[in-house]
Amino acid sequence: MVYVFLANGLEEIEALTPVDILRRGGVDVVTVGIGGKTITGSHHISICADIADSEFPGTAEAEGVVLPGGMPGTLNLEASPIVCEAAKACAADGKIVGAICAAPSVLGHLGLLQGKKAVCYPSFEGELKGSVPTDDFVCTDGNIITAKGMGVSVDFGLALLSALRGEAVAAKVKASIQCR
Repeated sequence: MVYVFLANGLEEIEALTPVDILRRGGVDVVTVGIGGKTITGSHHISICADIADSEFPGTAEAEGVVLPGGMPGTLNLEASPIVCEAAKACAADGKIVGAICAAPSVLGHLGLLQGKKAVCYPSFEGELKGSVPTDDFVCTDGNIITAKGMGVSVDFGLALLSALRGEAVAAKVKASIQCR
């Protein structure tokens, strides 16, 4: 089970593209709405999460968590104790922790990027505390997967899928969606 946290003000494509790719690859994904099941993105698109944060069962059975970016979505994710505790628990247990665009800043603030290669939306690079910056569009360092932004949402989703189900499954999904 992978939990994708959704907060008001998120970047819609950064949230839903990884959900779609992971599900195509056979990963059980549950979207978690912070503050309720109905989330409104930064472009005024409403999304109905699978569960509200009040229903979040914790990370004991999780394979990982994903944090989409967007503003003020990233700030709303970071303000959630549930999101912060889930990210810390998954990182400590060697489970996948993915974040895209501005959301890697949350990982930096939590101290989860110490000595790890990471990438984010360019204006947030100073928030990746203790990381080793890279110019990659998507960066995998151990169990941490980060990405620059909306334009690489498919690549981010495929990197998550590769880490969770292997390169062969990711390649099959990539071919099926006609991705370069």
